[in-house]
Amino acid sequence: MKGKKEVMAKYLCGVDLGGTKLSTGIFLPDGTLIEKKVIHEHRTMDEEGIKDSIIRLIKELMISLGLKDEDLFGIGIGVTGHINFKKGVIITSSNFSASFTNYPLRDLVAKSFNIPVIIDNDANAQALGELYFGAGCDYSDMVFITVSTGIGSGIIIDKKLIRGITGTAGEIGHTIIDPHSGIQCTCGNYGCLMSLSCGLFFPDLYKKYINEGMKSSLNLDINTANKLDGILLKEGIIKGDEICQKILQDSADIIGTGLYNLFQILNPEAFIIGGGLLNIGDIYMDLIEKKFLSLVKNMMYDKVEFKTSTLDNNAGLLGAAALILGKT
Repeated sequence: MKGKKEVMAKYLCGVDLGGTKLSTGIFLPDGTLIEKKVIHEHRTMDEEGIKDSIIRLIKELMISLGLKDEDLFGIGIGVTGHINFKKGVIITSSNFSASFTNYPLRDLVAKSFNIPVIIDNDANAQALGELYFGAGCDYSDMVFITVSTGIGSGIIIDKKLIRGITGTAGEIGHTIIDPHSGIQCTCGNYGCLMSLSCGLFFPDLYKKYINEGMKSSLNLDINTANKLDGILLKEGIIKGDEICQKILQDSADIIGTGLYNLFQILNPEAFIIGGGLLNIGDIYMDLIEKKFLSLVKNMMYDKVEFKTSTLDNNAGLLGAAALILGKT
């Protein structure tokens, strides 16, 4: 949907800075997308190039829609990586060619606009998106989990996002599930939840099972295992591939275990699960919940709901825009 602004209308601007794509969008306060722009070439840019691209794309959208700064409530930027929320700084991110080490993205973008700019971790942003516009609308206390190339979460308590002292609360992917695991996570530790369950580490799991003598019908070996992603995994599962089914089961068990741990700490009303790996199908969500229930047994006095994200492919972008609504 594209068109000129309405009189006295106010809009939200979201920026989704991910490793695969850089998206910017303009939304109505009810979450309706007006227009968006997407590029992919940012992957090879340095920090300044990415920052300039963000500013350029926002301004192009504003010009296209005839908007001025005062027509926007603000700009929200969701970034994959560790974010110091109070300072508006990217502490570190491993998803770009650019290092983004202690990079003050918020203030650098804000220099080009006369409206609030907020930057946060992408999972935190998506948690707010679910709270305001998605599957989390009916809950005061919930945890959003994104399961894709990596794994992250956003924690909502009393309808407020919990960020912690720095802003890095919710990094469930780096909680250690198996300290004896031989698979090293990107953080340097062994046995992190994400290293045993997310798409980035499917090749490592595939190699592990090949070395243990398991058989696969996929045309992959130790040297080509790096080609295994969520799409190939789903194909293998449909074909009844032994290793793909094992990876699916293990991934679901690890995530279900992680959610059990979160349940014991936070006792939320609901877990909202999103991310690309849910495209595997309902079986994946069912296995996650089944593992959770096998662990919680009679320790759950009020039922915890398991919900799939209801936001579409614009979840990250809408979540970033929602940062403006949750800025307090």
